[in-house]
This record gives sequence, C-alpha cells and structure tokens, in this order.
Amino acid sequence: MNNATSPSQTGDAAPAVGSRWKILLLLMALCFISHLNRISMAMAGDSRIMKQYGLSPEQMGWIYSSFLLVYTICMVPGGLFIDRFGARTALIVVGVGSAFFGFLTGVVGWLVPSGFVLVALMLVRGTMGFFTTPLHPGCARAVGLWMPVSAQSLTNGWVTGAALLGIASTYWIFGRLIDAFDWPGAFATTAAVTMLIALAWGVVSRQAQVNPRAAALESSRAARAARVDWSVLLRNRRLLLLTLSYAAVSYFQYLFFYWMHYYFSDVLKLGKATSEFYAAIPPLAMAIGMPAGGWLSDLLDRRTKTGLGRGWVPLVGMIAGGLLVLGGVMTRDPVWSVTWFSLALGVVGTCEGTFWSTAIDLGRGQGGTAAAIVNTGGNAGGFLAPILTPWISRTIHWEAGIGLGGVICLLGALCWLGIGSTNQDETSGEERSP
Repeated sequence: MNNATSPSQTGDAAPAVGSRWKILLLLMALCFISHLNRISMAMAGDSRIMKQYGLSPEQMGWIYSSFLLVYTICMVPGGLFIDRFGARTALIVVGVGSAFFGFLTGVVGWLVPSGFVLVALMLVRGTMGFFTTPLHPGCARAVGLWMPVSAQSLTNGWVTGAALLGIASTYWIFGRLIDAFDWPGAFATTAAVTMLIALAWGVVSRQAQVNPRAAALESSRAARAARVDWSVLLRNRRLLLLTLSYAAVSYFQYLFFYWMHYYFSDVLKLGKATSEFYAAIPPLAMAIGMPAGGWLSDLLDRRTKTGLGRGWVPLVGMIAGGLLVLGGVMTRDPVWSVTWFSLALGVVGTCEGTFWSTAIDLGRGQGGTAAAIVNTGGNAGGFLAPILTPWISRTIHWEAGIGLGGVICLLGALCWLGIGSTNQDETSGEERSP
C-alpha cells in the first residue's frame, strides 16, 4: 500500500500528539467541505437554477440523485481502491476530484447553453459522486492508521459530526457565496477551498507518523479482502436486514438534506433568511445525536454483553424519528415544524454508529466488505429520496412526500426485530465472543 512507513515509523509508539491533531483536523475538514459540496447543489437549485432554467423539482431531483447513483454503484470498488492504494492516496483523490468537478459545476453555468444544462449538471455531479466514493471508508481507515486504539471511536465521532456540520452550514455559507458571486462563482470558490484542503492533507499525511501496528493490521485485512466469499455475506439474513434498515435511515436523511430548504422557502413561504436558518437546524441536531448515540450504544453493549443491548438504540430511535416527522408535517406553524423535524433527525442520528459496529460484527473476518454492502444499501435509499419526494408531493402534497420518510423510517426500525444478537452465528446458532 502507498502508506509505507519510514524507518522512523517502525516502533510501536503511537504517532505524536501534534501529528494526530493535524490528521484529525484535516479529516474533519475533508468531511466538512465534501458534504458542503454535495448539498450546495440543492441550495443553488432552490435559489437560482430551477428559476433560471425553468427546471421542475422533479428534474432537479434527478440532478441531485445523479451524484448518489454513481456514489452508490461505485461504493465497493471505492473500498477496493483504498485497500490497494491506501487511505492517504484515496483521500487525496477525493479532495482533488471533488474540487475539479465542483469547479466544472460552475463552468456549466458560465458556458453551457440552457437547453443542455440539465444533462450537463447530471454528468458533472455524477462524476463528482464517483470521486467522492472513498471518503468515509477512507477516513475510517485513516483513523485506524494514525490514531491510538483508545481514541478511535471518539475520533470517528468528531469526523462524522464534521460532515453533518458541513451540511448544516451549507445553507448559510453557500447562500452568502451565491449572493456575492452568483451560483457558478460560488461553486468555483468552494472548489478552490477544497483543493487547498486536499493539498494540505497530502503534505501532512505524508509527514505524519503511522501507527505501525495499525498499518500491519490493515495490510492483513487487505490480504483477506482478496479472498472474500460474497455468497456467505449475501446469505446472511441479519446482514440483509441491516442493509434494508440502513436504506430506510438514508432515505430519511437525504429527504431532509435535499428538500428541507425548498420546503421552508417555496412551500411554507418563509423567506430567504428564515428558510436558510431553519434548514440548518435539523442537520445540526443530527450532528449532536451521532456521538451521543454511539456512547449510549457502547454502554448498553457493555452492560448486556450479548450484542442485544446496542440494538435498542436504532429500534427506539428510528421509531421515535418516524413519529416525530409525522408530527412535523401535521403542523403549519414553522417554529413547531422545524422543532419536530430537528428532534426527528436528532434521534435518528443516534442510530448511525450502531449500524457500522453491527456490520463489522456480522461480517466477522469480512467486516469491511459487510460494511460496504450496508453502505451500498444506504446510498440506494438515499438515491430514491430526492426523486420520490417531489413526485409524491406534486401528486398528493408536500406533507405526504415528507411523511413518507417517516413511514419508511418506521418500517426500517422493524428490521431490528429480526437482527437479534450480533454475537450469534448465522448458521450454527452458537454464541461467539465479540
């Protein structure tokens, strides 16, 4: 792998504290800007693109989902790229690729005739999805390489939280950039910032000391990945139920990420500043819920020691989230609406960490591939939300389009009733130690 250690990196000591902080901050920055780049398309679509080019919400939904479609299809190949070339190289590719195709998004607005804008944006955003594929598995692997074992769960929580903070910040940051430079200039500006972060990551990660024990473990995992038996994983009933449940969570999340600003601005007619402010609150609530849910999941898992304890977090969280979002669509008071939506996204956010730890447990020695399967299902659910939401909303009404997300979340919660103990063998029924 490309993350070869230098002679000074052959000891057992963990990387220096200063290096770890630099790595952590850059991983957070990469997740922050990558998710801002992803959701900025929705901000530009609501405020300028649909009106400028006469695109319908359904057409705009296809632009949003073009990113998610390619991102989903290429999820497993992205993991194989990380195994082959290392986390450092993979994240450089994520940063540079996102910067380049973010800039091309602006070029479409400057140069492409209006009749071809829809197709051009779908192609550009879809290709950006291809280059973004290794982001989260690459960050997780980087945490394993550069962070001590005792701090890895906390580090992953900070990195994931930065992604949600990027989503929440998009409405204000990108909105100001659009006001200053129009939407093509706004994309060019965020592309330049992304490139600077990618270059900084390349320099710092090359100089930072890698934890040699973690590097050896990653090398052994890469060797096992070449011998993955897909048939065993695809016959694992619990893993398939976990994948379906995560698809429901992702549908729920992406409904909010792509259509909340439009709902506040164009459906409830709240005005530009108020809509941007309200749309940022639910992702912030989710950013808070993620580390809190991870902490609670670990606590319950230690108390029960059977793998059953952690399942209560997604079961209760997803049921609560589904019911809360239904409360949000039943009120026309904007303050209560954003309150219900924020609570819904916050409690569903508590489930995130449990999905990943459960996928690793169910996959055993093939845990990385099992996680990739679960994430593929999740992104498939996320892909459907930007398309189905405006279609159902136009056919019935927007309350129905958003309420469907709550129903899907409730159905996803039921999958946990069939997952059972993550410490139980799928075929033999024998218990194994975590």
